[in-house]
Amino acid sequence: MDGYDLVVIGGGPGGYVAAIRAAQLGLKTACVEGRGALGGTCLNVGCIPSKALLHASHQLHEATHNFDKMGLKINAPKVDWGQMQAYKDDVIDGNTKGIEFLFKKNKVTWIKGWASIPAPGQVKVGDDVISARNILIASGSEPAALPGVEVDEKTVVTSTGALSLAKPPKKMVVIGAGVIGLELGSVYARLGADVTVIEFMDHITPGMDGEVQKTFKRLLEKQGMTFVMGAAVQSAKAVKGKGQVTYKLRKDDSEHQIDADCVLVATGRKPFTDGLGLDALGVELTQRGQIKTGQDWQTNVKGIYAIGDVIEGPMLAHKAEDEGMAAAETIAGKHGHVNYGVIPGVIYTHPEVANVGATEEALKEAGRAYKVGKFSFMGNGRAKANFAADGFVKLLADKETDRILGCHIIGPAAGDLIHEVCVAMEFGASAEDLALTCHAHPTYSEAVREAALACGDGAIHA
Repeated sequence: MDGYDLVVIGGGPGGYVAAIRAAQLGLKTACVEGRGALGGTCLNVGCIPSKALLHASHQLHEATHNFDKMGLKINAPKVDWGQMQAYKDDVIDGNTKGIEFLFKKNKVTWIKGWASIPAPGQVKVGDDVISARNILIASGSEPAALPGVEVDEKTVVTSTGALSLAKPPKKMVVIGAGVIGLELGSVYARLGADVTVIEFMDHITPGMDGEVQKTFKRLLEKQGMTFVMGAAVQSAKAVKGKGQVTYKLRKDDSEHQIDADCVLVATGRKPFTDGLGLDALGVELTQRGQIKTGQDWQTNVKGIYAIGDVIEGPMLAHKAEDEGMAAAETIAGKHGHVNYGVIPGVIYTHPEVANVGATEEALKEAGRAYKVGKFSFMGNGRAKANFAADGFVKLLADKETDRILGCHIIGPAAGDLIHEVCVAMEFGASAEDLALTCHAHPTYSEAVREAALACGDGAIHA
């Protein structure tokens, strides 16, 4: 095959964005993807389909619980699972076809198949060997295995299987109280399932602000989800069509068993690098199996780069996208940059949860003098009108300079509201800068301004 300036391995958010940016910068670019569609895990069996189901199940919740309060009289809605799955699949198809269009528009060649790297400057796909001045590994991640857990993707499932169950379960056990487990658990809870979440730690969503963790857990419990904390899963398997989970409580080492129609294993993900031939190439890995890279995203092997879930850092699609653009710009001879201190995280439950920057716990541990501005959505007129007043905005700023250090939001549209703070942090803004910025009324965003005001003389509506 013809040679390329850049061959990207993987057509997920990091890979396809890198390929498009490289082509825009004048590089002859190809992207190798073995899945039947572009978009990677995110568009096919991750972010996008899960958000479709979250949206659909939230509409069911609104119709069931809030329509009557607003004077909207309807018969009790029924779930047509087949139609909901078709809706989800249409969303996936529309997005993946969109990536194909963008490849054609930007003259990126899609090479269909699974890649390996037999030598620097060479990518093998099937029987063909492609020459490439630069190679970018963006092969993503896969669900991490848990000892004693037997996944069949029917009864004991990963996030992939959980998106396409034959029917909504009446009883579900979720192993892991992280983002994936809570999002998908909340989908099936809204659809009527009795959901129990088993978590090894003593708190949910590890690494998140402690106050948010407690509020989030309380609100999910209010919605009907049950939590078993401090529990180490010993085994999970399908027995006569049912899921059977055995776990031990760490506090007393007592053993317990719970049965369910479906068991979702949501204990994290690991880099997917199988078959690439990294060992033979001498590419250095971390102890966790991640590819080591320098500040330019280049590995220790010249001309081979890596981004996204296969390298260190949070496994987030938008982090991979940023790295994809930056790596492409670096390869094209420009200056690629990613500000790792301003990468937001979002959980798309209801209410949503979002964060950026430092947590209060991290600032305390670092001995950093800081101040807190907090505002409850109970004081926000739009939130109250929309039955969405649970939660708060918490802004952290340097005690002396007032520079914004972090923000943690649990509440309506948190995943959108957080970006105002991201932009502010990117420009080194102070809490006062944000507080002095006029915000339209009535909007959820006023809660962010009020939290900023609370870092100074005080919020108005608190």
